Amino acid sequence: MIEQLKTFVQVAESGSFSKAAEKLFISSTAVMKQMNLLEKQAGIPLFIRTNHGVRLTKAGISFIKDAKFMLQYFQESLIRMHQSAQVNRHIVRAGTSMLNPCKVLIDLWNGISDLYPQFGINIVHFEDDAHTLPTTYRMIGQSLDIIAGPFLTDNLKDYYRVLELGSYRVCFAVSRQHRLASRKTLSVKDLYGEKLAVVNGGGSAVIHDIRDFLIMNHPQIRIKDVPRLYDLDVFNRCEESNTVMLTLESWADIHPSLVTIPSNLDFAVPYGLIYPLHPSKEVEQFLEIIKEIQGNALPKVE
Repeated sequence: MIEQLKTFVQVAESGSFSKAAEKLFISSTAVMKQMNLLEKQAGIPLFIRTNHGVRLTKAGISFIKDAKFMLQYFQESLIRMHQSAQVNRHIVRAGTSMLNPCKVLIDLWNGISDLYPQFGINIVHFEDDAHTLPTTYRMIGQSLDIIAGPFLTDNLKDYYRVLELGSYRVCFAVSRQHRLASRKTLSVKDLYGEKLAVVNGGGSAVIHDIRDFLIMNHPQIRIKDVPRLYDLDVFNRCEESNTVMLTLESWADIHPSLVTIPSNLDFAVPYGLIYPLHPSKEVEQFLEIIKEIQGNALPKVE
């Protein structure tokens, strides 16, 4: 069943049995057999087949998010099994995604991991989807120990603890076809006459301040409020509509058809680690080590 789910997701994302087969390194016939069996087991068509490829039916669209969740849950189950087998080693589960990469944590840890062999890090992938991200955050303390990323929700401290590691500069992203795409930097006045997408579904005070500053001081910019969380769909929509997007320097490589350009806005968004209000003893020890790294002194952990 797991292989069928993996194949289903790949076909849905590729829009073609043959393209999915290439990515999965199996034959197109094997892909079609798996999908035919899956539809038979489901008792309902999941794909609309055409001469130009396949697309999901309404039932398929409904199932795709559940399929991804089941694959993610299976991966987490494997991690938990491996953790139970390592009785003398404490495994910290770090969530990662394109918009919330754990690289900042891994880079810190790799520099001193040899000094603390009793700790290890397992990476747990999650999707940047505005609809499912709140559920992902609720996994912190359950199937996740830590998520690294920008703090774009000001009520985080009501539900989690945070360890700030630095801040990201605010930038603008434009389509590669946009008139401003060749610029090395952008001033606010360069955006006069443009539509600027401002995403603030998380209720970030920094984003609110930027929006208020622009409305008050630069009414020549048309603000397009996006009342949702940052996710890949927002990047896609801005590229397709040729809309300028308020973004962060850390997301420069998110979308290949968008160019991220530094701005002259004097604003920054803090980033760091998000973890449970009541972490386990082992996770707390791990975080104490990270805090000490930030202070340039290495602690002793018994």
